[in-house]
This record gives sequence, structure tokens and C-alpha cells, in this order.
Amino acid sequence: MDASRFAASQPTIYNRLEMLGLLASATAGLVVAGYHTMAPRSQLYGRTFVGRPAGTKSIALTFDDGPNDPYTFQMLEVLAKHGAQATFFMIGQYVDHRPGIARAVVQAGHAVGNHTYTHPNLILRSRWQLQDEINRCERALSDAIGDRRSKLFRPPFGGRRPATLRAVRRAGLTPTLWSVTGWDWNADPAEKIERKVQAQIRGGDVVLFHDGSHLQFGGDRSQTVKATDSLLARYKAEGYQFQTIPDMMGPPT
Repeated sequence: MDASRFAASQPTIYNRLEMLGLLASATAGLVVAGYHTMAPRSQLYGRTFVGRPAGTKSIALTFDDGPNDPYTFQMLEVLAKHGAQATFFMIGQYVDHRPGIARAVVQAGHAVGNHTYTHPNLILRSRWQLQDEINRCERALSDAIGDRRSKLFRPPFGGRRPATLRAVRRAGLTPTLWSVTGWDWNADPAEKIERKVQAQIRGGDVVLFHDGSHLQFGGDRSQTVKATDSLLARYKAEGYQFQTIPDMMGPPT
């Protein structure tokens, strides 16, 4: 290429490079935005409760996707055995199916929160659909346990956008995620669940477990029950308290 032709081509080359740079930046921005819609500790789209400062001698066990027979009852037995309290985020359609389990949870002194009515990924739902999921679950909980329900909300899969959190707060609920996950939804052996939790515990944690399955009522959570029993024994011996989310949100004791 002679000098005149090379000089004439420069604006085109520079424009293409600039466009590639803009595309790369836009792609990176979408990746980051997508990450923060699902990352449980992220506060980018609004404040959510994920626990106390590291080193706090308390742990909040939380159980999603119930109520579920027989595993919610088995979990209540384990918690009672250790004198521990926990928080259950319930799917509204399961509450309608088995309201007596929800009543047993609150009668045992545990907290109950809203986990939507059908467990959709809320980042893929319209504002109207989101509000309907929250309201229908609130109605199911109200029918089952009345005013004993806690004003807590956990989005399925942790998925949320700014509009999600605004709608949750308009409903008078506090969005609550987690800082530690047991990765128990695939029904891993209890020992594997325990190792994963132990690797993440720092104190002041909100731990995500499941006493049910969003895929079907009656999902097998026997390994989660077994892992919870072992973890309660371990961390109680180390001086940890096991609190509900409302108790953990209150002044330190």
C-alpha cells in the first residue's frame, strides 16, 4: 500500500477500532450487570440483608422452597433437638397445599418469609407479574398463619433488579439474601454439604439451605436434614447462637 492510500485508510481503521472498543465495553457492562442480578451479597441494585459483620458469634439458618412433607417436620425436630431457631422462606402454592406445616413452623418459634407464589426467576417477569407473585404468597401466608408471618422476602434464585427490590419494599417486606450457601439443591451427600458450609462460615452469616424443592412438592431433603444436625452440633460447641433473621436484624445481644 502506498503512502497516500494508507493515509486515506486511517479514519476507517480507527473507527473500526473505536467501535470494537465500545462493543467490548458494552459486553463487559452487560456481564457485570447480569452478575449483580444473581450475586447474593451484591448491593448494587439496592440494599438487602445478608448478615452481620464477620466474627459475630451468630448464624441464621434459612430454608427455602417449603413447606414440604416430611422434610420440614424433620427439620423442625432437628432444630428443637439443638434449641435453635431458623427462618423458612415458603412458596405460596405449597402453603396453600399444606397450611398445617406452615402453622407448625411458627408454633415452634421460627420465622416465616415470602418466597413468591410459584418460584419464578423475577428478573424475567414484568412488574405486574412480580407484584402478583408477592401478593399471592402474602395471601397464602396470611390464610395459614395470619400476622405471625415475618415481613421478609427472598427472591427465587436470588434474582432481582432495581424494580424487584422497589416492589418488595412497597409491599412492606425486607429483601433478604444470604452470605453462605450449602449448595444442597442437588441433594448432595450430607458430608459434602457440611464441607461446603464450613469453608464459608465467618460468623454473622445467613446460610441458605432448602427444606423443599421448587420443582415439586415432596422433594428429597434428607441429606440437608442430616447436614443441619451435624452443623448445629459443631457450631453450638464453638459458642455460636442460631437466630431467626428478625432476631439477627435487631440489636446485637
